[in-house]
Amino acid sequence: MIMFSPFYRYTNKAVVVLLSLLLAVESNAQDKKELRDSLEIASKELSLQPSNIDLRLRKASWNMQLEQWEYAKTEYDYVLSREPNNLTALFFRAFANEKLNRYRFSRLDYENLLAIAPAHFEARLGLALLNQKDKHYTEAFDQMNLLIQQHPDSAIAYAVLAGIEQERELYEPAIYDYGEAIKRDPNNTDYLLNRADLYLKLRRFIEAENDLKRLESLGIPRQSLQALYKRMKKTKNKH
Repeated sequence: MIMFSPFYRYTNKAVVVLLSLLLAVESNAQDKKELRDSLEIASKELSLQPSNIDLRLRKASWNMQLEQWEYAKTEYDYVLSREPNNLTALFFRAFANEKLNRYRFSRLDYENLLAIAPAHFEARLGLALLNQKDKHYTEAFDQMNLLIQQHPDSAIAYAVLAGIEQERELYEPAIYDYGEAIKRDPNNTDYLLNRADLYLKLRRFIEAENDLKRLESLGIPRQSLQALYKRMKKTKNKH
């Protein structure tokens, strides 16, 4: 059964999914033991070839997947000391720095990467989410609007912008941007759930019910949506 949660924290979810895809350098699905085994082999090889950049990047990707942020950062530091414009190292060091709560350094890595590759989708998305997390709200909106200008067909870009607006309780703009995301990805249940939640907050019951029916048509059992249906009924009965 698909479990319903009243809060969809889409911004966090989006970047986690995106980074998970990017981190799958050589394997689509490795368990922890396989990752540790791969990491051990890479570490042994590095002891014999300490200046091998590709090997360091491979080791760092396994460190990242194991959430060993400091170890990963050390590898990216080495790579960037030799190749200052290495986009892979800049991007993932930015993410590792964020995980280590080094927001200033994370922001600098993203900005340096974007100076080299202004249309880098993941870097601009990461910078926007970092700014939102660090309460640099104007900068977060600026980055998301620029991202949408650069990638106007991206459902993810609109959905993340909507998630940021939702988090800041800017409900009407969030509804609009979820709508734009849904136009580009009509069967995405996360977008529809978020928009239904926002419609309910604004007492727009007909539109909320339409989204809920659409979710059912996409295969989500009505039982999994009961929290929203009950909330709609309760809100209606109050007035």
